[in-house]
Amino acid sequence: MLLERERAAVAEYGRRLVPARLTVGTGGNLSLRDPATGYIAVSPSGMRYEDISCADVAVLAPDGTRLDGARKPTSETALHLAFYAARPDRHAVVHTHSPAVTALACLRRELPAMSYLVALSGRDSVPCAPYADFGSQALADAAVRAADGCDAVLLASHGIVCLGADLDAAFQLAEQMEFCADVYLRCLAAGAEPARLTPEEMAQARARFGTYGQPKGEK
Repeated sequence: MLLERERAAVAEYGRRLVPARLTVGTGGNLSLRDPATGYIAVSPSGMRYEDISCADVAVLAPDGTRLDGARKPTSETALHLAFYAARPDRHAVVHTHSPAVTALACLRRELPAMSYLVALSGRDSVPCAPYADFGSQALADAAVRAADGCDAVLLASHGIVCLGADLDAAFQLAEQMEFCADVYLRCLAAGAEPARLTPEEMAQARARFGTYGQPKGEK
């Protein structure tokens, strides 16, 4: 089976989306790119995640040509392909409809530097791309343009896209951005804008994250 490991990972992380409250039903999508070939394993369209097997995960060439898999790939295929073309250093894309980030996206507001955790996105704030039809090339182009190198971008009235070196990194970023968005909305509900960290404080947080956790190769 072509890209069996990558397809298994897409199926596995897809099953985690609903329990993690990152989406409901068949919403959202995810993909993983093989750096050696450039081929992309992407979740199928309109299937419940608990029903997705390796064989249901499509394998695409960088231009979107389907190389393997009988199922139709996600309707947001253009979104995934656009980010892979723009970010050769990132090999996983997770797109979710989690409640807090979606609420913020419906307000069409960025996620500001209200927590040092926002620095996990690689920037001081997470931008919000203008609205475009779901599944459209216009949405893909707007998202990449708004992200401008950030590993996360809100999609107006839609959700969020998170990038990572692998699926675990992209998935964890989606969880952290959902947490930050929830805290931000709670601050707004309390009637106040939260204090913002300075650019210097955010830069320090990014530097600290560079050495956070266990050394590579250790568990």
